[in-house]
Amino acid sequence: MNKVKKALIPAAGLGTRFLPATKTIPKEMLPVVDQPILLYVVEEAVRAGVEDIILIAGRGKHAIEDFFDRSYEVEDQLLKAGREDLLSRIQKIRDMVNIISVRQKEALGLGHAVFCGQPIIGKENFAVLLGDEIMHSEPGEPTVTEQLSKIFIETGVSTVAVMEVAAEDVEKYGVISAEKTPEGYFRVRDVVEKPTPDTAPSRLALPGRYIFTHHIFDYLQNAKPGKNNEIQLTDSMRGLAQNQGLVATLFQAKRFDAGDKLGYLIANIELALMRQDLGPQLRQYLRGLIDDLS
Repeated sequence: MNKVKKALIPAAGLGTRFLPATKTIPKEMLPVVDQPILLYVVEEAVRAGVEDIILIAGRGKHAIEDFFDRSYEVEDQLLKAGREDLLSRIQKIRDMVNIISVRQKEALGLGHAVFCGQPIIGKENFAVLLGDEIMHSEPGEPTVTEQLSKIFIETGVSTVAVMEVAAEDVEKYGVISAEKTPEGYFRVRDVVEKPTPDTAPSRLALPGRYIFTHHIFDYLQNAKPGKNNEIQLTDSMRGLAQNQGLVATLFQAKRFDAGDKLGYLIANIELALMRQDLGPQLRQYLRGLIDDLS
């Protein structure tokens, strides 16, 4: 009953931190090594058993929809060239999940983006994965969304991922106030959006992985603009925590903030180092570069 078959990925932002590159290319389609940021996120959801991805997109995001559609010209050229390896990979991407695109006509905040998916999600449970956060799990280990799903199935209440951050970084995130349970997760009492270090209730921050029951929509439909004059998801999470319940868990995975320039560069380097075809040569290059700089 509590299995999660739908996931929502907000992808309507303008990507201003990556201008001018994102003037015509959605931020979520920027490549990390050889695949777009968004594909890492979709693959995580699929591994957790998600069957339908609801993309909350804005103007100029057609490249995202096209990426998950059939490309006759590319597939024909690969077939004629005998590149069955690449052809198979392209076809796997196309067929891995159902993509449903919903237009967010105005960028009114993350809470509004999530509420845009309500007509598709209805009364079902669903995951939310931010489209510029890459969570890398080791082969054979559960993804972050799988880790959340396990606790969600056990508890029956909305479950979110948290990570401990430095005190000076709390103002970049939503932060929870919570009590640790004997089972090892946290029962959330309150959620604060981007608090100052001296007002933060903890150092447990929300990095962009959530599983919600449909009750989140009850709060989002009446939500008023909050911090930065946007409809904040955290404001509705507070109501959820205080009424239907909300739990949080630390997660096992390597997290990359690919929506930040430095985080994006780090993601490219570290994920390339993990590759057998690129890692050894890149590692050798980096060692030489360090020697030259020292």
